Amino acid sequence: MTPLEIGLWSFPVLMALIFMRVPIGLAMFLAGFVGLSLLPGGLNVALAKLKTESYTTFSSYSLSIVPMFLLMGYFATLGGMSQALFKAAESWLGHRKGGVAMAAIGACAGFGSICGSSLATAATMSRVALPELRRYGYAGGFSTATLAAGGTLGILIPPSVVLVIYAILTEQNIAKLFLAAFIPGLLAALGYVITISIYVRLNPGSAGVREPVPYAERFRALVDVWPVLLVFASVVGGIYLGVFTPTEGAAVGALGTGIIALVNGGLTIKTLLESFTATARSTAMIFFIVLGAGTYNSFLARTNVPQELSNWVVAQGFAPIVVLIIILVFYLVMGCLMDSLSMILLTIPIFYPAISAMDWGSMTIEEVSIWFGIIVLIVVEVGLITPPVGMNLFIINAMEKTTPMSETYKAVMYFVASDIVRVIILVAFPSITLFLL
Repeated sequence: MTPLEIGLWSFPVLMALIFMRVPIGLAMFLAGFVGLSLLPGGLNVALAKLKTESYTTFSSYSLSIVPMFLLMGYFATLGGMSQALFKAAESWLGHRKGGVAMAAIGACAGFGSICGSSLATAATMSRVALPELRRYGYAGGFSTATLAAGGTLGILIPPSVVLVIYAILTEQNIAKLFLAAFIPGLLAALGYVITISIYVRLNPGSAGVREPVPYAERFRALVDVWPVLLVFASVVGGIYLGVFTPTEGAAVGALGTGIIALVNGGLTIKTLLESFTATARSTAMIFFIVLGAGTYNSFLARTNVPQELSNWVVAQGFAPIVVLIIILVFYLVMGCLMDSLSMILLTIPIFYPAISAMDWGSMTIEEVSIWFGIIVLIVVEVGLITPPVGMNLFIINAMEKTTPMSETYKAVMYFVASDIVRVIILVAFPSITLFLL
């Protein structure tokens, strides 16, 4: 077989490994390493590539931002920021119809601004919000669907680990990607609030009502969230203004949340060591996926599959928007089966050359790259809440075992519809995403 044929056959082999429940990082590594061994040069080239790929991956300064953002999320949880955010949002919105669920969305958005992980945001806010939702008579499926959807805000609202990886893969400016994600993130939160408002009117028995909180208590709760605002402004504002690099900003954020956790009494020797251990485990998992993707993508590059695919797409004369829609549908389906980081690492080296080679009118290559990255991230995150295999749904269901998964499936489709409407708007009007650049 020719190198191109070997590259094409690697796709079904990789999918087979994934469906056999081989860890995604290992599956990509095996497909890439074996594929390299089958190309001219054989095993010697594969071993040499493994040596260089391992070194370049684990010595990358840009990737050092990942453990810093992860540690910042753990410190934020220890500092009680998730509870403060939810309490503040609940005090202002809780008395409205569906208000406690809206408060959960607001708290997810706030926590996402200092966490950067969808699954971590969903899990953390579920521990805080589920007891309150139960207390005020919210239906189980509606509650779990709300928190699963709210969790997706953790990876869209900057800082975001996946956006950092995308920036590295496409050689884009991390600060600009963070800035571009800001308005789509706010639109996502607003869309979920509107969805909740519609849902509770169509299903009046799904949500109870709590008594209004006095304004004095509301303002006190609002004051308690100043650490979140301070950390977010310091990290994102400092990066955007050029005060420090994204990696330095992540370190500043980790230090700031650590100090807040220490002052609030959540950070002890024991919890500090637990945070370091949890960060190390999560970082090792992410880095192994990055290594596997790097090995597989190096193999694909030697087979010329991405270049040939890009040339084929351009030669067909398809309208750019048609190609984009096909790619987004693929992401939506595969996002139900794979986590967002794996999807980005696996597919961007294949799809990005085709997208960047097409004529997008007045948009520059940089603008297309940033706009495409935000759209892809949103669609992949929709897959996390799309039945039957949305990962966020299973995380929430594991924490609320009394609620049948079928009830969560029914309720979450309202949020999926909101996401699809948002994607259509952002695809139709790229200027919304690029407005702050």
